[in-house]
Amino acid sequence: MTTDGHRATDHGDRIAPFASPPTRHSSLALLLLLAGLLFFLGLGTLGLTDRDEGRNAEAAREMVETGDWVSPTFNYEPRFAKPVFVYWLMGGAYRLFGASEFTARLPSAALGVALILIQYLFLARLRGPMLGLLGGLMLLLNVEIVAIGRLALTDSTLIFFTTLSLFGFWLGLHGEGRTRQAIWLFYLGMAVGMLTKGPVGIAVPLLAAVPYLTLTRRWGQFWQKGFPLAGLVLLLALALPWYAAMFSIHGARYGASAQADTIGRFLGAMEGHSGTLLFYLPILLFGFFPWSGFLPVALYQAFKSWRDRLRVMRDEHLRPTPHSSPVTHHPSPITDELELFAAIWLVGVLLFFSLSATRLPHYIGPLYPAAAILAASYWNRCLTDPSTPGLRAALHLLTLPGYLLGAALVAASALYTNFVEQIAKEFPIAAQVDPGSGPLTAGIILLLGMGLVRYFGRSDEQRRLVFWTAGGAILLVLLIAIQVTLPRLNKYFITPPQELAYAAGLNLGPSDHLILYGSPKPSWVFYAKRKAIVIQPGEEANILPYLSPASSSSPLSRTMILLPSRLKSKLPAEAAQFSVVLERYGYSLLANKPMVDIPPMPQPSPSLSPHG
Repeated sequence: MTTDGHRATDHGDRIAPFASPPTRHSSLALLLLLAGLLFFLGLGTLGLTDRDEGRNAEAAREMVETGDWVSPTFNYEPRFAKPVFVYWLMGGAYRLFGASEFTARLPSAALGVALILIQYLFLARLRGPMLGLLGGLMLLLNVEIVAIGRLALTDSTLIFFTTLSLFGFWLGLHGEGRTRQAIWLFYLGMAVGMLTKGPVGIAVPLLAAVPYLTLTRRWGQFWQKGFPLAGLVLLLALALPWYAAMFSIHGARYGASAQADTIGRFLGAMEGHSGTLLFYLPILLFGFFPWSGFLPVALYQAFKSWRDRLRVMRDEHLRPTPHSSPVTHHPSPITDELELFAAIWLVGVLLFFSLSATRLPHYIGPLYPAAAILAASYWNRCLTDPSTPGLRAALHLLTLPGYLLGAALVAASALYTNFVEQIAKEFPIAAQVDPGSGPLTAGIILLLGMGLVRYFGRSDEQRRLVFWTAGGAILLVLLIAIQVTLPRLNKYFITPPQELAYAAGLNLGPSDHLILYGSPKPSWVFYAKRKAIVIQPGEEANILPYLSPASSSSPLSRTMILLPSRLKSKLPAEAAQFSVVLERYGYSLLANKPMVDIPPMPQPSPSLSPHG
């Protein structure tokens, strides 16, 4: 018996998606190989994106430079927007390997691999290696999880620790003996989550655990097995010291900023990141593609099965009480309570972030492990029992976003031409380049893949190939993006101003000035490795104090201005003395002294890329 009262092979001892049942070692090897490939391939070869990657990477760099591991800063000014844990991870990577794109992203990638690993171990323990491998692959082979794991953001860390928290909650609540000790991961995960992204690190696990305990009437069981008081002490002991230190150092200033970035972010859209209540539905449909096609039916069946089970128990006068366990006292094949838990987890997180006024695609990342559990469980049932309700509809819904994405990628060049003027406002060289062959190739692969999925899905004997066809298609699309499309976009859109910022930083002394003019690009500060004066369009008057010789502490002082070339005409007349010393694909570096040393850019940090 497993920790939730079902045999691990209930759904796995009949032939499922594999020609022969996978072993634990082969499953782990495959998952770790694919996860390492997708998260680490070419990780350090792309410039940092703006805005969050640049801010996070620079905040960690300044933490190492100044030696202040308590108060994060950006551009040497206090940065209160995010707690400190991710900066600690990045800073540790910098100390070991130096500050670079690779080391800035290393914590996200490493925790991405760890997320896939714990997903497999959790499901393999409860349902056997077959379902463990299915759930691990579905969690890995989708666009959003791979993208989050390859960026220097807080989200990969948050997803790992909220998932660890909820897996610990489940195992601790339903386990016996030593397995009960997993409950401490529930509190540990929430504590680290709070140090990673504030109260949302606690909210996400509670959004799953509290409704689950209420719906299944397991509060009495939780009070007996969950050590809630001791767990609360552990949570506070781990999370509060840093917050207390910040309040001690910065006082009400930090309190006001933290409130604005938590409650304020929920009540009002910040930095223009808004959207409708339905914002996350297409994000989930396309972000979790191709497995999102299974979710509607899987969610419906999870809640319906639980409702049916309660009806049976009511008819038999065995309604659960606060001190009884439906699974323990009345085992039934009607429902799988793990799927109910995953369904509550998914819906709770989706509703919470949908109600938040500030919306970004990666915010719903913490629900993806639950989505993979539901999708894997449902698909396994479809293969072991071809009469499983909703199979035909699920296959149609699986291929629909694939056809749409494939058609969009095939038409990428035409779409790019239609929007090139808008793109050029952000990336000056846009009108002179095109997306290249990557999107077209990826689009063709998706269209062919979805066609094969439809073909294999019609046959009971060949249906297991649906999983491998869909998974193989999305794997190829991800590899094309990583190795072909993104490097091309990086060359023309991302790297050029970063190269100029790097050159400026090496040529400016402590008393010199670097002015960054245009829409804010935090990554430029990271590459310059020095304090910069950030001036946005419309604020040109703020440049004047830095243009006159009187503003310099020495007549030999140098001032440089990094900006999109098209904005040179908007500079104050006093900047006419500045000459162009370097240009890169629509960006210019101006200086009041023409001589500039141009050192070679450092090579990207080692990665798995053959070009790295």
